[in-house]
Amino acid sequence: MTKQDTLPASCLFLTLLIFAWSGIGPYDRGTWWMEIAPILVAYPLLMATYKNFRLTNLLYILVFMHAVILMVGGHYTYARVPLFDFGDGARNNYDKIGHFAQGFIPAIAIRELLLRTSPLKSGKWLTAIIVFACLGISAIYEIVEFAAGAMLGQGAEEFLGTQGDMWDTQKDMLWAGVGAAAALLLLSKMHDQAIARLTRP
Repeated sequence: MTKQDTLPASCLFLTLLIFAWSGIGPYDRGTWWMEIAPILVAYPLLMATYKNFRLTNLLYILVFMHAVILMVGGHYTYARVPLFDFGDGARNNYDKIGHFAQGFIPAIAIRELLLRTSPLKSGKWLTAIIVFACLGISAIYEIVEFAAGAMLGQGAEEFLGTQGDMWDTQKDMLWAGVGAAAALLLLSKMHDQAIARLTRP
């Protein structure tokens, strides 16, 4: 069995280990469930489609990294993750990592799906579509946060994680857009090579 074959299983194994740690004594159990919910959707989907539509190892690694970010944020809440109080005394900045990843990882996922299932090719139009799609995903996530806040009231404060910043929603979407652009700028060539290896007869 090659490294190409074992890497997704290794990512799954590590995810399960960190998931177990994350679920032991989180700061707020309700917040934990809301933060790790995307993992409970994405991982079963990836497992169900593995045989018929295997993804590149690059994308599996990125999905794993995003899952780690979500699990750490869920365990501590995004406002309390250690080591991310960067000296301003007022705000924990871990949520910036989370929202950057919210653009960075989906950008490569969307790129892979479009390149492998549509007539689109690499270029300006593909880049524009991906960035706008990531901004849309970020906006939908902010709407979900708003809905959670409206339904749960004070109980959703940890999930919202605005930390008193009235512009937090707009900044979150900005970070997602920056993350998407950064992923396309830094990883497109590597991603093309990974797709070529995967789809080579």
